[in-house]
Amino acid sequence: MTLQQLEYILAVDRFRHFAKAAEYCRVTQPTLSAMLQKLEEELDTKIFDRSQQPVCPTPIGVHIIEQARNVLVQANHIKNIIEEEKHSLCGVFKLGILPTIAPYLLPRFFPQLMKKYAQLDIRVAEMKTDDIRKALQTGEIDAGIVAGLAGMEEFRQTPLFYEQFYAYTARESALFANEVIRTSDLAGEQLWLLDEGHCFRDQLVRFCQLKAARASQLAYRLGSMETFMRMVESGKGITFIPELAVLQLDDRQKELVRPFAIPCPARQIIMLTNRNFIRHTLLETVTREITAAVPKEMLSLKATQVLV
Repeated sequence: MTLQQLEYILAVDRFRHFAKAAEYCRVTQPTLSAMLQKLEEELDTKIFDRSQQPVCPTPIGVHIIEQARNVLVQANHIKNIIEEEKHSLCGVFKLGILPTIAPYLLPRFFPQLMKKYAQLDIRVAEMKTDDIRKALQTGEIDAGIVAGLAGMEEFRQTPLFYEQFYAYTARESALFANEVIRTSDLAGEQLWLLDEGHCFRDQLVRFCQLKAARASQLAYRLGSMETFMRMVESGKGITFIPELAVLQLDDRQKELVRPFAIPCPARQIIMLTNRNFIRHTLLETVTREITAAVPKEMLSLKATQVLV
């Protein structure tokens, strides 16, 4: 039994698919399958039921996977102690990030970080807030980039920046003529909203008091912010976008952007780690590169903004 084999069974459990697990582990599928089969032969038991799609653990496999996770957490902690003592940036750093942050933040810092610190192996996964919280608890990821919310006191929170919310309005909408958007303006508008469980959506629903919109079925949920933006650009309704997304727009797209009336809703973006996370040098390096990659005015909350 090897630590590598334990990593493979955790990957299969996560993706419930051998090919995806192999891709994540950066090995071929035959290699991963052979290693798992060898482990099952050594233990004289089946860890996964391959007759089902997606693949799922057997009853005894569930217990094996849980113990494998505990073993790997402890093994990685030993490695991390050594790497931190050397102030090293080597090794794997697993990062979870919200889908409403990743497309706009990652291009600003990730390529430069990889070029500057070639020895650092960062593996990024887009995850919702609850999934990031669970993955941190199980050791599946080392850190998560999320919007600051209540109920995260069990984790160490490293502030990154503040990000304002904006409305994105179709030219055919009655709100296109408005210089600013008030929450009362949204009644009766065709809204494109993310699925429930996205904190970006939940924060705006609370701030804008959109219960009436949901009840009247004027809130359409497709799950992709980029899809909503294309719908608005085609002349349909209104959606909401974060500040970093605005910075990626061309001049014609920026004509559709409207700020909220003061106080403008904003969110704090933070880095979450477990309180026993020991690789402070690595964390400080990633944090420094992120804060250097966003506009300086986003590093503090403005007097015209309110956290939601």
